[in-house]
Amino acid sequence: MRAQRRAGGRRRAPPRTVGCPHGPRGQATAGKAESLGLSQFPLLDVNPGGFCPCPALGSATPLPGASYNRQPPKSLAVQTIPSPTPPATRAGAGAVAAPLTDLLAPVAGEMLAVDATIRQRLSSDVALIGSIADYIVGAGGKRLRPAIVLLMARALGYRGRNHVLLAAVIEFIHTATLLHDDVVDESDLRRGRPTSNAEFGNAASVLVGDFLYSRAFQMMVEAGNMRVMQILADATNRIAEGEVLQLLNIHDPTVDETRYLGVVERKTATLFEAAARIGAVLAGADAPLEEACARYGASIGTAFQIIDDVLDYDGSAQNIGKRVGDDLREGKATLPVIHALRAATPGQRSQVEAAIRDGRGDFTQIAQIVHEHGSIDYARQCARAQSEAAAAAVASLPPSEFRERLLELTFFAMRRDR
Repeated sequence: MRAQRRAGGRRRAPPRTVGCPHGPRGQATAGKAESLGLSQFPLLDVNPGGFCPCPALGSATPLPGASYNRQPPKSLAVQTIPSPTPPATRAGAGAVAAPLTDLLAPVAGEMLAVDATIRQRLSSDVALIGSIADYIVGAGGKRLRPAIVLLMARALGYRGRNHVLLAAVIEFIHTATLLHDDVVDESDLRRGRPTSNAEFGNAASVLVGDFLYSRAFQMMVEAGNMRVMQILADATNRIAEGEVLQLLNIHDPTVDETRYLGVVERKTATLFEAAARIGAVLAGADAPLEEACARYGASIGTAFQIIDDVLDYDGSAQNIGKRVGDDLREGKATLPVIHALRAATPGQRSQVEAAIRDGRGDFTQIAQIVHEHGSIDYARQCARAQSEAAAAAVASLPPSEFRERLLELTFFAMRRDR
């Protein structure tokens, strides 16, 4: 059964302009960037309480650091502990990221336990839930967010078992957002196969997404940690805010980097941040170390999403598992397009703006405009800065194979091709 298409197209009213949520805290201090060894990345603004994306404040590469609605402890300062050279720098610009399975080898057994937990907790005596659950699990996925829970907990010396349970919770929340996303975006292809809504219908996909959310909350109660519950409840709420913000931005060519990154911070970086923070909480990390781990998650999540948006113009359908150009067809102004609009000629700008408004147009020509103005390189440079910041955030972790893999994941997020 194919998903029903709404009559009359997908045009929505232009959203109101969203102001910068970060305020004056986002202004850059070059000394802090130097102390982190990031002075070679002039686009990066470093602030321990949050990284402001606003071009008006002099920052073109944002790093969302605000943790849900919590303020970091007043005692938290930027770490000046010498950081190991991040893999992104060690490997060089032309290097290829190692396969994810190799990076996750130290927690391979625990990842299998996470997969087993996911399958077990997806069980239901409602047949349709079981069918869609099997379909989702069969589609696979990187499992990057649960892997961060495992690696961070182990890097900080955790020896219990709740990290496996909570890694599965993180994946349930992520999968629920994908089910809802595909309905809202009217997507019909993900990971190289028809989406759940294309296969089972919109209503079933939305309701099974709700089932996954509720099952995730049942599981997090089992962990018996109120702090973990607070982190996940706040994260889920913030992700929902991101979904609504993205809806406001659809088909609006006036979307700028501030608004784009406001969505990225809520919709993607928040769950990465929660994953890293939970690993720290389970290990009993103090407040400054917990905040450093959270910054790692937020930064790597931002890099991951930027590259995701790059691949929509610079990837292959076979690798990314969906049609290239889907973001433009859905009316989304992502970072490569936003940058290209700033540099484009008036004629090119009109062409790109029309494509965003209508979700139609010659994608090949739009992609050429994006490449012509260096917008792919610009977005990759932004992702690189985020990856460097993530590596710096975990510099104070004790040396271990788990910390090494966390560092290597920052390179993977920046250099991946799928």
